[in-house]
Amino acid sequence: MINKKDISFFTVLKKTIPLAFFSCPVYMIIVNIIGAINGIGWGVNTYVTQRFFDTVEREVNIGGSFRKVIYGVILLGSVVITIQVLNGVLIFMSNNLGKIIKGNFFKLINAKAARLNQLDFENPNCLDDINKAKEGAMGAIETVRLLLLIVIAYTPYFIFMAIYLYKLKPLLSISILIIFVPVGFTQFLRIKMFGDLEDKVAPLRRQTEYYEECIVGKEYFKETRILGAFNYFKSLYQDALKRLNTDIWKTEKRLALIEIFMSVLTFLGYAGVLYLLFDALMKKEISVGAFGAVFESINVMFSMMKEVIYKHIGNITKKLGLVRNFIRFLDMPERIGEDVNIDGEIGIKIENVSFEYPYTNKKSLDDINLEIKENETIAIVGENGAGKTTLVKLIMGIYMPTEGTVKIGDVDTKKASMKSLYENISCVFQKYQKYKMTFKENICISNTICDDDYNENNLAIAICKSDLDINERSFPNGYETMLSREFDGVDLSGGQWQRVAIARGFYKNHKMIVLDEPTAAIDPVEETKIYKKFSEMAKGNTAIIVTHRLGSAKIADRIVVMDDGKISEIGSHEELMESNGKYREMYDAQRQWYVREEETV
Repeated sequence: MINKKDISFFTVLKKTIPLAFFSCPVYMIIVNIIGAINGIGWGVNTYVTQRFFDTVEREVNIGGSFRKVIYGVILLGSVVITIQVLNGVLIFMSNNLGKIIKGNFFKLINAKAARLNQLDFENPNCLDDINKAKEGAMGAIETVRLLLLIVIAYTPYFIFMAIYLYKLKPLLSISILIIFVPVGFTQFLRIKMFGDLEDKVAPLRRQTEYYEECIVGKEYFKETRILGAFNYFKSLYQDALKRLNTDIWKTEKRLALIEIFMSVLTFLGYAGVLYLLFDALMKKEISVGAFGAVFESINVMFSMMKEVIYKHIGNITKKLGLVRNFIRFLDMPERIGEDVNIDGEIGIKIENVSFEYPYTNKKSLDDINLEIKENETIAIVGENGAGKTTLVKLIMGIYMPTEGTVKIGDVDTKKASMKSLYENISCVFQKYQKYKMTFKENICISNTICDDDYNENNLAIAICKSDLDINERSFPNGYETMLSREFDGVDLSGGQWQRVAIARGFYKNHKMIVLDEPTAAIDPVEETKIYKKFSEMAKGNTAIIVTHRLGSAKIADRIVVMDDGKISEIGSHEELMESNGKYREMYDAQRQWYVREEETV
């Protein structure tokens, strides 16, 4: 992956400006035209002010009519009003432009994350990169907006004023340029200082966000308070926040001391420019009108210069490290694969497959060989950590094997795009999502079908397969019941939510369905009913069941027993019971929990 330090400032411009421009090209062109007119207007204001002062001086000296003075007032007033109106419009449109670009940049981040290899999300560095990219996107938006403002609005003004001052007295324009060199140099120091700071604080920022979620997040706060762990997480949050703020404070402090010194030099230069202007007036090198106009414009120029250098360029250099992270993330290697059609029924071939998670020295799967026939139902069982879920993720193409090949049909998962692999696969995981939407939307979200009648039919079938009881008490508005109390709806029990997730999996059009321990919140009796119904309705599809309750595995055509990352046994329930292997050992151990022993007197 490209190193952040190898991304130059010009690379940042080359990447971000086109991305921003094509987010809203017409709107951006209009904003830039208004900005250019506004910038030139400030320069014109100085020239009109000089003409006005010269007119007043001339008319007073010759005792002439004040008609020309009145015309001058009207012209000067018109220019000032136009500038202020344009400035207000520019600020409004520029801020709105930033919001439009923000939406597009975050869309790019989400799309990029979707194209990454799923295994990258097991790498904490990747999580840091995503966090940095989000911050970098905001920095990129601000950078583009400010750069355009500087180039389109401020630059025409400074060019106009440089020419104007040079014609009055060449030394004036040269002196103004020189006194801003120290301050400009300071801003370039920001690039390295804040770039290094971002690399250091990104993990800390992620920690504070996580600890905050543990304290107040909906998924955590109940258990956090019941366990009495609030103060513990509060302490962790405060400690991480303190370290985060300390690192930021040290950088800000060092930079502030440098800026104070450079500001003193700038102030001395400002005093020198005023002296040159006064000296030119006394020597009659410039008129009184020019003196008044330039005297006023110098204040405006210094104000604008300070705004450009301290505020705008300062923010750009401060955020440049963040923007580099954004560019670096967009250039991260993606999961490659071609769009292919997986025709016919789906069979699975796993040949010499091994798999190892990042930053581990142990293989989670070791030399796996397995063939799942078309329309076959397979159960994968084993103890915790045996590799069941990892194997399923490889079968579905979520992970790529470290060694060996996995084929769905005749397609190697390493060579197919994610879209092609997932198109005909449905799944229900143990950690399912509780979408804050209506009951119908929670199920139909797994498949985008526009035909309402067809939707209704498939919805009813999916609900039937999940054995979900649609009653008025739990679903007062039927299919349109909002499943979220936050949106004036209802909440469901854990078992009901799990059945909704199962129905969601059944609703999607599929040739293969995977159930990865989806019935953990349902009692064994109800679980058995669901699996029996699933077994009947899974006919004609390839089905894979991962379960820790071995009694439910009986419905499978074959049972794959995982042990320490390897397949220890394969066979039907009867065959595995007769072999007296790992499966028989686990089955007998679980049976003790369900078989009531006779009480002795």
